[in-house]
Amino acid sequence: MEQALAASDLAALHEKLDLLAGQVQILTDQARSASRRQAERDELLQDVIPIADEALQLVTVQLEEVQEYVDLCDVLRLVKRLLRNGRNIDKMLDQLESLMDLARTVGPLTDSAFEKATDLLQSAERRGYFALARGGARAADNVVTSFSPEEIEQLGDNVVPLVNVMRDVTQPQVLNLVHEVISKSEVELAQPIDTSLRSLLGQMRDPDTRRGLVLTMRVLRVIGAQAAGQAAGK
Repeated sequence: MEQALAASDLAALHEKLDLLAGQVQILTDQARSASRRQAERDELLQDVIPIADEALQLVTVQLEEVQEYVDLCDVLRLVKRLLRNGRNIDKMLDQLESLMDLARTVGPLTDSAFEKATDLLQSAERRGYFALARGGARAADNVVTSFSPEEIEQLGDNVVPLVNVMRDVTQPQVLNLVHEVISKSEVELAQPIDTSLRSLLGQMRDPDTRRGLVLTMRVLRVIGAQAAGQAAGK
């Protein structure tokens, strides 16, 4: 009986010793972990302290350069404003992020539009649109410098009649007639000129010559009538 109790006590003692050994192992591991963390912190401090010293020296030098322009009250007031407007700054950053997303989305489209615009401008340059525009600018400059302000004002008042005249002159039948007259006149002017009376009488017998004289006289009659009307109006 005593041997059984002794064996039971011995087993309980071994169990307590095992439990104590486990707890000691846990404490040992925790101590090792704490020691390792402490060593890491010490190593980090050893690395950070020189950097912090250099940063502090740099900040000190920079502050010395601007200390006459900066007041501590101004800095505190700026910090307070930043703190009060924290939400507004956050909203502004959100909007900035949205704009950046929009820029990333629209960027390819704008690049394509820019390329098309560049191609269009190059095509216009090759076709001479820019040269025409430069010539028109020089012509407009010549008009402005050649006329007085009163004459330019009169020109502006008579733009509509001038446009009507240009419209009538640029009719296809009128342009064709002018082209035919100029081309055939060049051929006639290139031939020898005979001013003798016989030659003149011979030309008068030509039906085309007589028709031209009749048309010329009609035009002269219209011009004379218009001139008489303007003279009577004055």
